[in-house]
Amino acid sequence: MSTLPRAFTWLLQGLLYALFVGVLALFSQWPPYHHLGKDDALLKLSIVHLGERLHACVEPSAEELAKLPPTMRAPRRCPRERAPLAIEIDLDGQPLLRQTARPGGLSRDGSASMYERRVVAAGQHHIAVRMRDSARSEGFDHQRESSVNLRPAQILVIDFDSAKREITIR
Repeated sequence: MSTLPRAFTWLLQGLLYALFVGVLALFSQWPPYHHLGKDDALLKLSIVHLGERLHACVEPSAEELAKLPPTMRAPRRCPRERAPLAIEIDLDGQPLLRQTARPGGLSRDGSASMYERRVVAAGQHHIAVRMRDSARSEGFDHQRESSVNLRPAQILVIDFDSAKREITIR
């Protein structure tokens, strides 16, 4: 049998629960957390894209096909490796981001993915986005320029629409 009266244990348990709830309430309001500064906006780059093949497909001649076993006589041979994605973003004529993403997969034949976020000042800005997804060494395959007016705490997302093959800024 317990040495403490039953009412006292219930009261002590209630006080401990109240203390626990009070600590939770305190830390849910304090210290204050601000996702962004008062006059800041957020620019997010979020791209998952399958680059072009690094090498062109080859059609072997009839003699070459005849030398192969019947199970390996494909009319076309396409190397699997894909080109990396190269992204450049300029904000008001100044470089904001320069990055390259390698394709995924063991054979480098998967999609390349890129996720970056940058805090920028709210207000009027000119954004230039350039992306290369081919084997070329210079220049870009896709470009988009836009003037935007960012409000404080606004999030601007830069993406690539693979179906339309264009960079989106929204």
